[in-house]
This record gives sequence, C-alpha cells and structure tokens, in this order.
Amino acid sequence: MIDRFTLLCYSLLMNLLIPFVKIRLIKKGQHEAGYLFRPQERFGIYEGMPTKDLIWIHAVSLGESRAAAVLLTRIRKSHPSLRFLLTHGTATGREEGMRMLQTGDLQVWQPWDTPQAVNRFLAHFKPKIGLLIETEIWPNLLACAKKQNIPVALINARMSLKSFEKALSLSFLSKPAFRSLCFALAQNEQDAKYLNDLDCVVKQVVGNIKFDAQLNPLQIEHGKAWRQKRQRPMVLFASSREGEEKIFLDSIQELSPTARCQVLWCIVPRHPQRFSEVEELIESMGFLCIKRTSCDQLSEVLNLDVSLTQTTVFLGDSMREMNFYYSSAEVALLGGSFMAFGGQNLIESIASECPIIVGPYTYNFGEVASQACAMGAAKEVGDMKSAVSQALHLIEKKTELQEMHASGIRFIRVHQGATERTFQAIDKLLVD
Repeated sequence: MIDRFTLLCYSLLMNLLIPFVKIRLIKKGQHEAGYLFRPQERFGIYEGMPTKDLIWIHAVSLGESRAAAVLLTRIRKSHPSLRFLLTHGTATGREEGMRMLQTGDLQVWQPWDTPQAVNRFLAHFKPKIGLLIETEIWPNLLACAKKQNIPVALINARMSLKSFEKALSLSFLSKPAFRSLCFALAQNEQDAKYLNDLDCVVKQVVGNIKFDAQLNPLQIEHGKAWRQKRQRPMVLFASSREGEEKIFLDSIQELSPTARCQVLWCIVPRHPQRFSEVEELIESMGFLCIKRTSCDQLSEVLNLDVSLTQTTVFLGDSMREMNFYYSSAEVALLGGSFMAFGGQNLIESIASECPIIVGPYTYNFGEVASQACAMGAAKEVGDMKSAVSQALHLIEKKTELQEMHASGIRFIRVHQGATERTFQAIDKLLVD
C-alpha cells in the first residue's frame, strides 16, 4: 500500500511537470535541433505500426550509447536475427544510436516517466526484454514493465557515492524501483555494494564495457600524423564544462609569454551548443582561436599553420572526433573534474594513448579514476593551475610521459573483457 501510494504521488508530480518538460525541450532545440525531432515520442505517441519481440536497449546519452554499441556488436555476432529497439534521452545519444541501426531495428525517445506514456510505450513496442545502460532507474517505467512481465536488467551498472546518498534519501521511491529489476550487472564491487543496499539483486560484477570499445583507426592515424608534424606540442582540455574554460585560460595567462607560446592549447567543449560561447571567450581573452571547422576534412587539419609565436587555442568544435583530439595531444586535462561536475569518462583518453590529468572532482567515475592514477595511467591534481603546470612538466620530461603511455596500455588491457562477461550473463534473457 505504501509503495503504491508513493508511486501515485510521484506519478502526479511527473504529470504536473509535463508543461515544463515541453518548454525545456523547446529551449534545448534552439541550440540542438535534434531535441525537436518527433517530440511526441517523449509522451508515448509513435508513428508506424505496433511491433513485438524487440530487444529494448536504453542508452540515455552519448557515453551510454557508445557502451551499447559495443554490447550490440557482440549480441549480433551470436544472434544475428534479433532486432532491437533503442531509446535515448539526449540528442547526442540518439545521433550516436542511429549509427547502430540495421534493417528491422527501431529508435525512439525514452518516454517521460508517467504511467500513461510508459504504458503506451510498452503497448506499442511490446519488448521481449529491457536492458538499461549504467544508471537509468525510472520508477514508473520499471513498475509498468514488471506488471507486464517484461524482464528488465541494469547492465554496466555504476553508482557514485553522491547518487547512492540521493537514492537512499528517496528510498521510499528508489528501493521499489530497484526491486523491480530482474538483476543488475555491476562495474565493480563498490557499485555492487551500493546497489545491494538499495535492494537491487546484483547478479555479477563484470567490469566496464567501455574498456572494450574500438577506437576509430582513421582518426587515430590523422591525430598521430598531426602530432608528429606540428612544431609545438599540444595540451588538450577535453570535454570541458561551463566555467572551466575560463579558469583554464586564466591559468595559461598566468604563465610567462615564452611558456604560453611553446604549447598549442586545445579546448573541446562537451556540449556542441557551447561552441560559439567558448570561441567568444577565447577571443575576448586575447588568444588566437583556430577552429576545427575551419577545415572541411579532418585530413586538412594537418596543414594548419600553428607555428605562430602568438598564444593559440585550437577549438575542437566538432562532434564524434575525440579519438582524433586525444591522439593529437601530448597530454590531456579531463573536463568536468575541475569544478563540481563529477568528471567524465577517462577511458577513451587512455585507450587513445594520451596521458591524462584529472582534477579533484571525479566522483561520477571515481573507481576508474582511482585505478588509473594507481597504475600510473593518469595523474590527479588539486586545481587547474596545478594541472597546467603538470602538463608542461610532462611535456618537458619525456621519460615520464612515455611511462604514462606504457601504464595506460597496461591499464586498458587489464580491464578488458566486460562485454563478453555481460553477454554471457544476459544470453538466457535474449533467447528465452
């Protein structure tokens, strides 16, 4: 009775929020047109005929979609006849997911978590099973799926201390949701402990699928070629967040004129809607800004003149080219870790053989960051000024940089294999 009453109150709130959700989508759509594509799907209204027996995979954003792609490739290898339904919450996630689709697969937005939208979603697609990637727990979605006997598993599951404490404070809502899962596959033992404490059945600790992701060979080739051709080494600020670019540029300005000019500085903002904003910031602070989009093709970047004595910032205003940026740089700074955003996934940087420096805020990826630092594949510093200083130090001390390269290769190899373990754990769900 308590669980039903709690879910009823939650459902009422989610219904009341619908007008604000629509306004938010319109505002997001002004910067990313993808948010305006088929907005009715967010509320359980779909085009086309109803379907059934699809394998439903929910990957909310870009990182989860990339993890889903790795697993999807492995599933197709053993079960080529299966067809998939992909759902997403962000425009970048949906765009990435579109690259995975094959004949017979479908893709829609994640339904807003009201009973009405969720039930329309489940009635229209009738998925055979659901696989939620990493952290996506929605009370109505899970309650309705359980009521309709649709098994849903949380895979590549992770949970930071901050998320655990929030879920625990809302345990009257979160625990019934976690109990509705058939099981979870955790990335590490700490994730498993947090999930267990929230009444979730953890079937197995399998590791992180993202360690098995394949790099883009052409981007890696172009990146390494540009790194070798340039007269100046490059320090990359990867997936930067709002406010962090300013303290990065401030730290560069505090350097001597000689130190500023001996390096090509690079910023790749995490969100594409901020490209113009970051460009204006760079120029307003007196730096020369060269944009990636000044070149039509990636190969043309190799011909850019970055040998000027003026302090130069290369703005990575393109999407899905992080393999190129990482392989172009001598060392990278991890965006989201220098202000309280919780950090970003640093696996891609290390896999691209780019040593990485992280700030003090890595709680969203705390276990991976801690392990990377312990193995020498990454270095942690207390603030942005220290990060810039450490980057310059590593450029000068090539032996240390080479040691970080070697440690990074070992770090990736040690942690690979999660995809196969995940596949073995879910295979029975796929074929039953």
